[in-house]
Amino acid sequence: MLSKVLSAAVLGIDAYLVEIETDLGANVPGFTIVGLPDNAVKESRERVEAAIKNSGFTFPLKRITVNLAPADVKKEGSAFDLPIALGTLAAHDQVISSLFETTAILGELSLDGSLRPVRGCLPIALAVREAGLRSLIVPRGNAKEAAMVVGLDVHPVDSLRQAADFLGGSLAIGPYTVDLDAVFAASARYPVDFSDVKGQAHVKRALEVAAAGGHNILMIGPPGSGKTMLARRLPTIMPRLSLDEALETTKIHSVAGMLPPDTALVATRPFRSPHHTISDAGLIGGGAHPRPGEVSLAHHGVLFLDELPEFSKNVLEVLRQPLEDGRVTISRAAMSLTFPASFMLAGAMNPCPCGFYTDPGHECTCSPTAIQKYLARVSGPLLDRIDIHIEVPALRYKELSDREAGEPSAAIQARVDEARAVQLRRFAGRKHMFCNAHLQSRDIRRCCEIDGASEDLLRTAIDRFGLSARAYDRILKVARTIADLEGTERIASGHIAEAIQYRSLDRNVWGQ
Repeated sequence: MLSKVLSAAVLGIDAYLVEIETDLGANVPGFTIVGLPDNAVKESRERVEAAIKNSGFTFPLKRITVNLAPADVKKEGSAFDLPIALGTLAAHDQVISSLFETTAILGELSLDGSLRPVRGCLPIALAVREAGLRSLIVPRGNAKEAAMVVGLDVHPVDSLRQAADFLGGSLAIGPYTVDLDAVFAASARYPVDFSDVKGQAHVKRALEVAAAGGHNILMIGPPGSGKTMLARRLPTIMPRLSLDEALETTKIHSVAGMLPPDTALVATRPFRSPHHTISDAGLIGGGAHPRPGEVSLAHHGVLFLDELPEFSKNVLEVLRQPLEDGRVTISRAAMSLTFPASFMLAGAMNPCPCGFYTDPGHECTCSPTAIQKYLARVSGPLLDRIDIHIEVPALRYKELSDREAGEPSAAIQARVDEARAVQLRRFAGRKHMFCNAHLQSRDIRRCCEIDGASEDLLRTAIDRFGLSARAYDRILKVARTIADLEGTERIASGHIAEAIQYRSLDRNVWGQ
């Protein structure tokens, strides 16, 4: 007696089909699962046996052998509980159905036969559709997430009994449907807005430039000046997520188990703010079976590193690959996986160890040597990948007491969208180039031509302010974005002058 049931498993952020073969032998009763199962899969034996008995079925007193094919790929998680249980019942002729050939099944069983949601339902649904299957049976808690995949019939069930009755034809369960556009529109709302921010007009402008060109940004200022508040509002002025971007972002959060129970789609740009005690594995991902880290959870969004110099040096250094390539590769003895990690980096730091070097209202107690050592914790290679450094001064009472609301995020976002549209036309046909931050050296010469007056201004700035060589290209890229915001093709001296102001750490403002 042999049965075959289709399921799926996640590898990285993608999924692949798994065929579950169940054989009932006449030997001494037992339950064996083969096909490289991890501990969670092996433990399904106890859950499956209890669920079958408590659902009113007869558990076969035979030698049960379950094979998870392909057998050379490690299987992990509890999503195989339901298909293993149904395969066991089908091999014992307690469930007879032709739907097993065209339906994938997943779900975690409780001992009473009820179902719990599982991770990675969205990538699994996408893989099932791409494999040409017609339908997918999932726990009810995963139905909305799986239904985001158009062209696949998703049947939600609450228990093993319901799933068996549906497959056997005694219970009708219609496909779960959602209005994708309505879900996307309802989810695309941010709880914060730039109108909440008092003062700091020049910092808001720098963030607008950063969002328009996809530039990484570093904010330097004393405690309480609003650096974190400003960073949290950066996603609200970035271009809206497209549906494809939202699906890819949701896949990552689903695999990582970070998708809230009532959320089917991540329709807003992610904002991740890990603590400075995070490990390098927590930041880029890792584990014996690698899972996404913070850089991947920030994909298509913002990774905010507060108190940047307090992060461990090796943690900051592992950021270099994702910042350069937009992805991160994690290699282990068993496998090597690549996760997407295309994000905007927003950093914040104090100007000195005590934090008050640039604050006129507080006296700084740090020596020049201590200040330089503190700033040197952020390495040159990392600063090479940050286009904008902006000073964030302490707020004055007049600004704090101002009751007039600031400019809303929607108005700023409209200007950002226009600038991004200009860049998309400029880079049409260029793969992996969508904004000015992606400009390489050879592209800068072509896209960032400047006139004689601008050249003189840039030369003077480099000589007078001690700007580093690495600042030259970044000033041109940022000036290109400023010109795009103004809707002009030619970079003027005013654009260069503003871009120079966004290189605080290169202008020796702290006497480095």
